[in-house]
Amino acid sequence: MTRLPVAPNRDLGQHFLVDENILGVIGRLAALERDDVVLEIGPGLGVLTRYLADRVAHVHAVELDCSLEPHLRERLEGRANVAVVLGDALRLDLAALSPAPCKLVANLPYNVATPLVVESLNGLPSVELWCVMVQREVAERFFAEPRTKAYGAVSVLVQLVAERTGFHHVSRTVFRPPPNVDSALVAFRRTGLPEDFSRVKQVVEAAFAHRRKTLPNSVELAGLVDRERAAAAVEAIGRRPSSRAEELEPQEFVALADALR
Repeated sequence: MTRLPVAPNRDLGQHFLVDENILGVIGRLAALERDDVVLEIGPGLGVLTRYLADRVAHVHAVELDCSLEPHLRERLEGRANVAVVLGDALRLDLAALSPAPCKLVANLPYNVATPLVVESLNGLPSVELWCVMVQREVAERFFAEPRTKAYGAVSVLVQLVAERTGFHHVSRTVFRPPPNVDSALVAFRRTGLPEDFSRVKQVVEAAFAHRRKTLPNSVELAGLVDRERAAAAVEAIGRRPSSRAEELEPQEFVALADALR
């Protein structure tokens, strides 16, 4: 087995993509085109970055681990259409990137994959398509159905903004070191953004904050509004106050946010 040029940082949850056989699947699910501007978060050793650079107009590669910079630049030598950005993707102003990315294609760091995706839904309005490698259970959670264990706040938020266009199981052997969990590629395309999405997000997160509680109780415990007002809003959208968050369809949360105004 070929030795890695740098030891993975366990504190950052690094699992480097090393098997180039998976790249064709990523390219297909991401529907790459020559004029695409792609945002990649967590390029690692640059295996996916180089593949993207050879197929699209521009790649923004955002890497938290500064020790990887020389390895990235060596692998990407001669590819002037790649901009390596060092920093924390959750803190950087990615919406200010120029040219603006139209796709997010990445092997996301597993410990921050969910917040990265959620923040990108409204934080990166130029992104029209996501193709991300995440833990399989996270990928399944994105498009889980109501009344299932996997259905939660992230399911609602993602489904309010996008529709799934692809899913592919990924072997642990494509990573070094191999993760202790199964992985998957999931692709989804933007369909729209509800009005006042930030408010809707606040309501969704409050509703699922105490998922074993009824909706009015969970919303009150989360500090959004008092129980009586929450119960009235739940009834206003045609649900009983005894309902729980997992029973509501994604669009019902938009109506709930309006009723709580």
